[in-house]
Amino acid sequence: MKLKFILPILLCSSLLVQAQQRPEKTPDKPALAPASMPKDEPKTTANERAIKVEGSVVTNHSVTIDGKAVPYKATTGTLPVWDEDGKAIAGLFYTYYERSDVQNRDKRPLVISFNGGPGSASVWMHIAYTGPVVLNIDDEGYPVQPYGYKENPYSILDVADIVYVDPVNTGYSRATSKDVPTNKFFGVKADIKYLAEWINTFVTRNNRWASPKFLIGESYGTTRVSGLALELQNSQWMYLNGVVLVSPTELGIERSGPVDAALRLPYFAATAWYHKALPADLQNKDLTAMLPEVESFTINELMPAIAQGSMLSEDKKKSIATKMARYSGLSEKVILDYNLDVPTNFFWKELLRDKGFTVGRLDSRYKGVDRMSAGNGPDYNAELTSWLHSFTPAINMYIRNELNYKTDLKYNMFGSVYPWDNTGDKTGDNLRQAMAQNPYLHLLVQSGYYDGACDYFNAKYSMWQLDAAGKLKDRTEWEGYRSGHMMYLRKEDLKTANNHIKEFIKKALPKAGEAAKF
Repeated sequence: MKLKFILPILLCSSLLVQAQQRPEKTPDKPALAPASMPKDEPKTTANERAIKVEGSVVTNHSVTIDGKAVPYKATTGTLPVWDEDGKAIAGLFYTYYERSDVQNRDKRPLVISFNGGPGSASVWMHIAYTGPVVLNIDDEGYPVQPYGYKENPYSILDVADIVYVDPVNTGYSRATSKDVPTNKFFGVKADIKYLAEWINTFVTRNNRWASPKFLIGESYGTTRVSGLALELQNSQWMYLNGVVLVSPTELGIERSGPVDAALRLPYFAATAWYHKALPADLQNKDLTAMLPEVESFTINELMPAIAQGSMLSEDKKKSIATKMARYSGLSEKVILDYNLDVPTNFFWKELLRDKGFTVGRLDSRYKGVDRMSAGNGPDYNAELTSWLHSFTPAINMYIRNELNYKTDLKYNMFGSVYPWDNTGDKTGDNLRQAMAQNPYLHLLVQSGYYDGACDYFNAKYSMWQLDAAGKLKDRTEWEGYRSGHMMYLRKEDLKTANNHIKEFIKKALPKAGEAAKF
């Protein structure tokens, strides 16, 4: 489960085409209201590709969610990041959606959304998952032309307001000067620290201190929000009601050696099942009926066998390899050649090698075509190439045409955050501490079965180790989906996963008068 900084969110982390009007807009739905343009709205030219640290644009809209009209206000703009001396050192770009028919916002949940990378913008969940619009793609998530977007009938905006935040060098967010040290932003600890300060500014400016608050992060964004849960409590005195981890990373939880090698197998099995590469008796079972057998073998047989190393007898090693081949779609010889430790990169190349295809890293339903069949890994990430078809045009047109935010600055789908300091990543334990200290705080984990970067079984393992004592079980839940890293690109999962978030938010809200105590 090795992460690369270039991953979205879509990273382990997650753009719409020109739309002269929204697809599926019906005549009785009002067009978007004209934007109100503050005096300090950023004005740039081709000779000055920069953005002010503070400025905003407001537009008014309506979306139909679950058959009911939901009016809302969208604010796009920037707010400053402050240094220790109170000087603005960066401007963070955000998009803030507020349901506009709410009378008492003190009781209205606020969801603060981040994607991953760590150098990825918040575009992925913004225009494909929880927000009021979604990409114009087919039901399985593949791009179609003309590129575009349409209303999201499953958005969480009916139950919560949402703000999507782009960290420094992603989206339109930038440092104020090249002289600002990058270590103020680019590292596990630095990222959490400055974003917590920014959240304080946002919540204060928008008068949301009384609101129940939730964080949602995807891929590296799960590392981010897990650390933020404790940082907000300890440094900003801001307490949350819930954290949602979408396709979570390792969260600083140790899993090297035999553990790391063994935990990949259930993901291999899910992918092989999807591509019909398993023996008939397994293939004829439903995915979720087949996987428990593989998971049990992984924990109870494979992990101890790999741990034994040279102590493992040849007969036992061959027996283990035979079972791994049965569950993975790979040959027994290949598994023995890798000494029971098959790299994911090789798996993506090998599984469909005889059919002339590779499988995707972030979503192994996607197939790629390499220059040659030989080799130990794919030439490219088939799924990410496909996604960028749909997202990049869409987000640029949506922000400019629909939200009326005008700038010549390039919207960074992925921005440079090198060098990134990974030292001191204890974010999984940070989240545990936050939950231990705050009885209101609940956790939801969402995983796609076909995600090979932040795979579903590693997510389960993280939950087990995060709460090894089992004292937080009543406030923790996991959900799996039949898609990949961005499970919401599949229409069926878009609906189901959003409903899970809505149910989670409602469940995490305390009853009237219910005190925060154990």
